[in-house]
Amino acid sequence: MRSLLIIDDHTEIRENIAEILTLAGYKAITAENGKKGVEAALREKPDLIICDIMMPELDGYGVLHLLKKNQQTENTPFIFLTAKTERTDFRKGMGMGADDYITKPFDDIELLNAIETRLKKYDILQAGYESGEKGATDMIEDLRRSGLFKMELDNYETTELSKKNTLYNEGKRPKYLYYLKSGKIKTFRLHEDGKEYITNLYAAGDFIGYMPLLENKSYEDTCEVLEDAEIIMIPKEEFVGLVYNDMSIAAKFIKLVAQNVKEKEERLLNLAYGSLRKRVAKALLDIHSKFNKEKATSATLDISREDIAQYVGTATESLIRTLSDFKSEKLIEIKDGKIHILNLEKLNHLLY
Repeated sequence: MRSLLIIDDHTEIRENIAEILTLAGYKAITAENGKKGVEAALREKPDLIICDIMMPELDGYGVLHLLKKNQQTENTPFIFLTAKTERTDFRKGMGMGADDYITKPFDDIELLNAIETRLKKYDILQAGYESGEKGATDMIEDLRRSGLFKMELDNYETTELSKKNTLYNEGKRPKYLYYLKSGKIKTFRLHEDGKEYITNLYAAGDFIGYMPLLENKSYEDTCEVLEDAEIIMIPKEEFVGLVYNDMSIAAKFIKLVAQNVKEKEERLLNLAYGSLRKRVAKALLDIHSKFNKEKATSATLDISREDIAQYVGTATESLIRTLSDFKSEKLIEIKDGKIHILNLEKLNHLLY
């Protein structure tokens, strides 16, 4: 059960809010002034705080200031509750880090909706998403499903592309965030010698192309369809506006994106210094992870040898020789031209 702290010097209002929250399934903790409210927050560590502004002992601004300075409560969602409606008060409270602002009188539904929204946001900001694009995609999906991102995928234009078609090209300016509804997609760069280097792989449920949108830069790679794809196109202005509308969400998202850049740099280093066996093993594990949403312990990789070689950064002939070695070692088997991983754990041990 989640606990909520109500700080208000008006007994009737305080008890009324506590009753509403209790009926809604929350544990309600109360404090009759700002000083006792701070003490209760540090002692009880509530999941959310509802605080009046005009109070004796210590006003709401003072409560917020003290709690934001304390490491135990600095990230606790905080909703101001006040009869004052001047815009200066609104800006002051939000500028200090308040998450929401409800004016008296209010109805029960308004209060409960505000609480639910702030708790959803808190859960997302505290979630331990995987680093890189996987985590960023999961965060976008959670924000969308929670209603914090007003992004109804059915409302956007959809395009269908067949295998080998290009979604976007290196050097072009981005206009959309893409959501891969079905199919498989790769992004790649061309070396000076004309060889392709695959920078990423995408499966159904992935968002594509958010880095250039957030950085306001041209595409640094080309996006090509590996398997007939249905793609939803979300306008650039809408996505960027959603991310930067809330700086706490933007900061979390940018950290995940920055980690993705680091991972790509590490993969480049692996291409330069890692043994071919390790590189091929890493590529098979990466491809399995990206195209295996169910997290099965074994899987068939339906991707061409040429694409795997481009992902590894080696000649197709060298890849085929390495795959043959893996087959003889019972790490994989090859049926109908498709690679089936037999032992993920042993394949993973090759990386060390």
